[in-house]
Amino acid sequence: MIYTTFAQLYDNLMDPTMYEHWLDFVKRSQIPTTANLLDLACGSGRQAVKLKQAGYQHVTGLDLSEEMLALAAMHAQEAQLDLPLIAGNMLNLQDLPLYDCVVCFADSLCYLADEAEVQQAMLEVCQHLNAGGKFLFDVITPYQTDVGYADYMYNYQDEKTAFMWESYHGDVPASVIHELTFFVRDNDGRYEKLTETHYQRTYSLDKYRAMLKHAGFKHVHVSADFGRAEPQADTNRWFFVCEK
Repeated sequence: MIYTTFAQLYDNLMDPTMYEHWLDFVKRSQIPTTANLLDLACGSGRQAVKLKQAGYQHVTGLDLSEEMLALAAMHAQEAQLDLPLIAGNMLNLQDLPLYDCVVCFADSLCYLADEAEVQQAMLEVCQHLNAGGKFLFDVITPYQTDVGYADYMYNYQDEKTAFMWESYHGDVPASVIHELTFFVRDNDGRYEKLTETHYQRTYSLDKYRAMLKHAGFKHVHVSADFGRAEPQADTNRWFFVCEK
C-alpha cells in the first residue's frame, strides 16, 4: 500500500491537461510511435502512460524517487499497460541501452544543482541516443524565475487537503525557492502538516545552446507554448528539440 506522501500529493494536484500538452509536443516533434523512448525523470508515470495510450509502443520510465516509481507502477497497472520502470539518476545512465528519443518534462533539469550537473545530464542523454535520435525537454526561463515567480503564492483546499505554495528568489541568478506546505486530514479529523522546500535554477538561452552543443547535439530548435510559438521576451518556459 502507498501511504500519503509528497509524491502522492503532487500527483493529485498536477494539472492533467499538462500531460496532454506534452504529448502534443512529442507528436509535433515527429517522434515515430515505433521509437524506443525513455521518459527521464518520469515522476508518477502519468506522461509515460499517456505516451503508451497514444500508441508509442516502446516507452520506459526512469526516476530517482522510489515513491514516484511506485505511483508510476500503480498508474500503469490501472491502465493495464506494460511500462518498464528504472530507478536511476539522470547524471549516470551508463547501464542503460541506446534510445531513439529521450524526453524530460516538467522543468526537471531545473532541479539539478548547478550548470555542471545540467551539462552532465545532457552528456549522458546524448551518449544514450542512437544517431539521429532526439532529446525533448522543457525548462523555465529567467523571466519566469525573476518575474513569474516573484512574490508568487498559491493556495488550494478541498475536503481532505489544504496546500500552500510560496516562491521567492534564490541566492544565485535565475533561481527560485519554493516553500510547499500540505495539511492532510486523517480519519479522525486531525490534520498532519507536511513541508518541503524545492530549489530550481535556470540559465540563459545562449547557455543552454552552448551546453547542448558541448554535449554533442548537432541541431537544436527552441520554441514556446509546447512547440506552438516562437520564444518571446516574456516566455516563461522554453521547449527544446535536440537532434544528435
